[in-house]
Amino acid sequence: MQTILGAGGAIGIELAKALTNYTNNIRLVSRNPSKVNETDELFKANLLDKKEVINAVEGAEIVYLTVGLTYDIKVWKSSWPVMVANVISACKHHKAKLVFFDNIYMYDGTNLDPITEDLPINPPSKKGKVRAQIAQMILDAHKNGEIEALIARAADFYGPSVKDVSVLTETVFKPLSKGKKAQWLGSINCKHSYTYTPDAGKATALLGNSPDAYGEVWHLPTAPNPFTGKEWIETIAKEFGAKPNYQVAGKFIVKIMGLFIPIMKELHEMLYQYDRDYVFNSDKFESKFDLKPTPYIQGIREIMNINYSN
Repeated sequence: MQTILGAGGAIGIELAKALTNYTNNIRLVSRNPSKVNETDELFKANLLDKKEVINAVEGAEIVYLTVGLTYDIKVWKSSWPVMVANVISACKHHKAKLVFFDNIYMYDGTNLDPITEDLPINPPSKKGKVRAQIAQMILDAHKNGEIEALIARAADFYGPSVKDVSVLTETVFKPLSKGKKAQWLGSINCKHSYTYTPDAGKATALLGNSPDAYGEVWHLPTAPNPFTGKEWIETIAKEFGAKPNYQVAGKFIVKIMGLFIPIMKELHEMLYQYDRDYVFNSDKFESKFDLKPTPYIQGIREIMNINYSN
């Protein structure tokens, strides 16, 4: 059995689809799980409850942690370490392997071009410090022989199964689809990589089922040569047949918006990822595995066909 903890999000959905290439015995775990594949087993659990996590992991050979928490630093500080400790304990108890789907907040923000696996761990944000802490918990558990584990990291992501957790979806796709102006954070002239969620799901499943991938950090396949903010808007607008109108929200504007909109307050400390080139590198993964990232224009068109065709 292979089990997905936090199965209801965009990555969990794509991962569940991809895991059918390896097993028909898939368990989806969340507070309110729903099937992705007909044969999925559903299991309700609160990942902050150690006993519930142990029960959820029972019988699993591989466990994938893809949960997404509310974008609030207070929640992150209180919940992430507890949740990861519970998952490590459960995997140790049941001798299950652990695959952690991670972001790149823990990396040093000085130079984000290219963003490779060996970039220094020196997070410039509070959220990044939390991500660095939990990633180290997992790597230490592997190093100490408690469990077998690996970390799969993605850039910001976009894709057809993304609802309201993608900045690109919220600030560009949705407004342009309604004839409104796109919004862009930071500099409109900086490059910005996005990982396509179907690619992330397929690659995470592949890593989990590759015994020699454990003990390492892997960047999931992401298309090279990303667009600048202006090019993202122009390309998506062209596919909609819309005018590429946009507004730019710089640090001052985001700070003011944060006084009224909680999510903008939380985004302010992450603006360093938008005021310089943010170019995610997945050469390590691509050189080892026969799985190449979806080109950006193809990803955009697939999203258009699935989400905006009516």
